[in-house]
Amino acid sequence: MFDNFLFNVNYGIKHVLDINGYDHVLFLMVLAIPYLFKDWKRVLLLVSMFTLGHTLSLVLAAYNVVTVDGALVEFLIPVTILVAALYNVFTAGKGAQKERVGVLFITTLFFGLIHGLGFAREFHMLLGESDNKLALLLEFALGIEIAQVIIVFVVLFVGYLVQTIFRFSKRDWIMVISSIVIGLVIPMLMDSEFLSKA
Repeated sequence: MFDNFLFNVNYGIKHVLDINGYDHVLFLMVLAIPYLFKDWKRVLLLVSMFTLGHTLSLVLAAYNVVTVDGALVEFLIPVTILVAALYNVFTAGKGAQKERVGVLFITTLFFGLIHGLGFAREFHMLLGESDNKLALLLEFALGIEIAQVIIVFVVLFVGYLVQTIFRFSKRDWIMVISSIVIGLVIPMLMDSEFLSKA
């Protein structure tokens, strides 16, 4: 029983930290870079909203409530990252992350839903004929949350070092990282199966 729990939590952690699926990490980076350590409660809430959306879409897929075109979802995932990165670029240094909390939280929840749908097919195979789908989903979600908190902590820590020791302005830090992410995401969009079919 405990071995299953550890396996499922570990699977969730590996899902986020998978080097081949770095889209998850990119989204968390653009989500976290506008914030400082003192904003950790807000960042943790945003990360939890993302996990909630991710888990909700997996629940809907696990119980066959929704089925989606895999190519469309794989296209929408980099779109969400691009939108978040562009938002950072256009609001860097303007304190926009402190305003309209509701909009930011709802958007993050929605993006979590899309990212979860991207993993739904693989997760369906993991479920197999499991008798307790909900427990497996919650254990997996715990793993995702742990991995996301680790990534966000690293991003906040690096941001602190860059802005404190290397005297980068907060605006420049946000602009540089968001621009790098945009540069990584555009090829993902261009290579998507959905665009090649369109």
